[in-house]
Amino acid sequence: MIKPHGGDILKPLFVEDSEERNRLIEESASLPDLLLNSAAAANAVMLGAGYFSPLDGYMNLADTLSVAENMKTNNGLFWPVPCVNRTDDISRIEGSSVIALRDPNVTGNPVLAIQNIEAIETLDVEKINHITKQIFGTLDIDHPGVKTFKNSGKYLISGPIRVLNYSYFKSEFSDTFRTAMEIRNQIQKNNWKTVVAFQTRNPMHRAHEELCKIAKDSVNADGILIHMLLGKLKPGDIPADIRNAAIRKMVELYFPKNTVMVTGYGFDMLYAGPREAVLHAVFRQNAGCTHLIVGRDHAGVGDYYGPFEAQTIFDSNDVLDALDIEIFKADHTAYSKKLNKVVMFRDVPDHTKEDFVMLSGTRVREILSAGKDLPVEFARPEVAKILMSYYQQEGSQ
Repeated sequence: MIKPHGGDILKPLFVEDSEERNRLIEESASLPDLLLNSAAAANAVMLGAGYFSPLDGYMNLADTLSVAENMKTNNGLFWPVPCVNRTDDISRIEGSSVIALRDPNVTGNPVLAIQNIEAIETLDVEKINHITKQIFGTLDIDHPGVKTFKNSGKYLISGPIRVLNYSYFKSEFSDTFRTAMEIRNQIQKNNWKTVVAFQTRNPMHRAHEELCKIAKDSVNADGILIHMLLGKLKPGDIPADIRNAAIRKMVELYFPKNTVMVTGYGFDMLYAGPREAVLHAVFRQNAGCTHLIVGRDHAGVGDYYGPFEAQTIFDSNDVLDALDIEIFKADHTAYSKKLNKVVMFRDVPDHTKEDFVMLSGTRVREILSAGKDLPVEFARPEVAKILMSYYQQEGSQ
């Protein structure tokens, strides 16, 4: 099986031993505590689940700057996006060496992890802007990732952590949330040697379905990992439970049995385009996948990134040298009226825009909200029905 990033073994930070975990939970009640923001909580979940292996916790300022500028930590570990814990209020933890990190996304704010503090450093506006520009390529506050990152706090709290739970992901998505180790174990159990990962934060339409099948056939894969983001999205995006139901229905009806694993991971969307695409590759390698599908404007938003920037970043020597996972570069995919099947644009140079069945997200919402059917060339009827129910419910509120 493909090796994890940065070493021979996966290094999840979740405390597996139940006695040790319960002891730490009890001890955490007497520790100084910090209420995390959602981004830092998501980082903790990813560290706990092994997706961010081999990191041992949150980065300090030197590593944060180095990762932002060079995609490497100071000790040379390749990493595309800083893994940080930031806050604007350190009054409860100043002078402490060990603190409890509280979950902002669960009622009662239970302790999510325990952190050993190595440093508390201050980020001035100039540094925040510099790091933001390096990661996102823009300082435009209308970019949802930029807005979140710039407002995450001026203090950077670094140090290793021990993770005590997986936030709301285990309870709300018990059939879908899986750690990197759990996915690796299932891949091994399935006896899959070659595995293609598909990243999604949206429901999957016919084009996405066929893209997975095209990629699987192209690399002669044994199976597909449909790996959906279960964390926070920008306003207007479809909630994770609806996406989960829609994707599962599509896989149940339209993929051959035992060729797809439908799973999810607990992270908030960054919308960081090329940098986030590389991060996706890192943690899919940690999950045991040999290939990742990277499509047009992968992990992008609006018009901030070129259509293929998230693919060309993988051509740089630093990325090629650092990762073992391979990239399946996908073009825009849609149903061809000429050929009566879904195709990638690059494979049909004789086609014009009118030869494809394509709908904007806005038009899809309008059609479904009105209770009308989507074209079967665009979406599977059973999937569209789930989405229609969601949009009609939203419209009635």
